[in-house]
Amino acid sequence: MTFFSNFYSSLWHYVVEVAPALALGFLISGILHEFVPSSLIERHLSGRGLKPILYTTLLGIILPVCCIGSLPIAVGLRKKGVSLGPVLAFLVATPATSVSAIFVSWKLLGIFFTLWLCFTVIILGLVIGIVGNFFKVAEPSDLSTSCPMCEEGEHTNHFHHSKLFMKRLISVLTYSFIDMPKEIGLEIVIGLIVAAGVVSITPIKTIIKANFSGLLGYPFALIVGILMYVCSTASVPMVDAFLKTGLNSGAGLVLLLVGPITSYGTLLVVKKEFGGKILLFYLAIISTFSLLSGYIFSLFYR
Repeated sequence: MTFFSNFYSSLWHYVVEVAPALALGFLISGILHEFVPSSLIERHLSGRGLKPILYTTLLGIILPVCCIGSLPIAVGLRKKGVSLGPVLAFLVATPATSVSAIFVSWKLLGIFFTLWLCFTVIILGLVIGIVGNFFKVAEPSDLSTSCPMCEEGEHTNHFHHSKLFMKRLISVLTYSFIDMPKEIGLEIVIGLIVAAGVVSITPIKTIIKANFSGLLGYPFALIVGILMYVCSTASVPMVDAFLKTGLNSGAGLVLLLVGPITSYGTLLVVKKEFGGKILLFYLAIISTFSLLSGYIFSLFYR
């Protein structure tokens, strides 16, 4: 019964941890959908130049949501007509850092570690956004101000086109907590279940001391980061503990980057929305860039 009790405890921990951010992400998506004009999105975030990628990267760093919470916002931006590059940049930047994570990182890991992390996230967002714009993906079929449910007759009583504030508020809540969960809720649930299973099976900390203090720490951090979802704030004390048990600083940075960015929920949603080729590209860029940045960082930070 030990595994099942650990699994239940881990799953409950993840649910409690991500539920507020997920709810906030759904709500922001609903507000964007209902109140942000498509013309505003098109003017500042559309197109394939550097400006929309930079805007979405900086927006992702500022927003106080993790990778799970960023998913509905990213899908909502895509349905507003934002190009693939800025959306991928947003998916990278949003979970990788947050205000709380920056302060915790500064406290536990130091200012140099924190600044390098922020710099890496910005560059990674720009790189994945610029390269991502070269991929041809199907344009969303619902670029109007209405949501996809409207044409299917599911918003008959949702007041989506009303000019009254209270009715539009109902529309926001309907889109946020009914329509969006229908779209990506299953992928998020599967992601949390798999992540809890990985945490319950793998005794990570005890393995580090004996095996992963050198170069092997890099593939270890990369694999653990991909397999186990940890939000940006929660990952900082975990990385600090790993560093104190012998993991090298570069591998710690890799884990700090990859862990929050590559949750199962994110990977499943990216595959569903953009296809398997984009998913492989997404993982390849994040993995390569994180390993490179981590190794360079280890040359300066011991």
